[in-house]
Amino acid sequence: MQRVPPYGTPLDDDKPVRLRDALRRARIEAADRSGVVVELRDAEVARLEILNDALDALFDEIPARVDLFDRGISQGDTPRLWIDMVAHVAMGRDKRLYRFVQDTRFGRIVLAESHDVTVIVKAVTDYIARRLIEREHALAPALAPPLPKPRSALWPFLLGVLVGALALFAVALVVAVQGY
Repeated sequence: MQRVPPYGTPLDDDKPVRLRDALRRARIEAADRSGVVVELRDAEVARLEILNDALDALFDEIPARVDLFDRGISQGDTPRLWIDMVAHVAMGRDKRLYRFVQDTRFGRIVLAESHDVTVIVKAVTDYIARRLIEREHALAPALAPPLPKPRSALWPFLLGVLVGALALFAVALVVAVQGY
């Protein structure tokens, strides 16, 4: 009778199991599992790079003076394609679904989900357009033309004093001529 341990290799009843052999088998299995994890992560990064390449044309249209967006792929436990400081694209659980999310002060909201790159590119385009409009509205008071300088109130005052003095002089002259 041959027994099979939970990790696959058959055991002979005749041989005693040595800890060193069991550790070696466990290390090999862990390496196989981590190899699969690395391959999955590499597949995620590759899909995010495909999306990143698809977004090149969009980011080329953004004016150079606008520094709202900082696109890049982060290589953490969960690879992400960052659009700006609060929005990124990550892969879904099945590693084929793109999930475009935005972090808000009330939590994370999903802006778009799709297996199709073009759907995510459209969602990112709409997001960038909204952010650019928000920027324009925020900068509108700063970019408005300056108001004209208020005129000095001194000139009208001096003109009034001069007209008043001339009127008093004219009245005094009329009174003097008529002999009152």
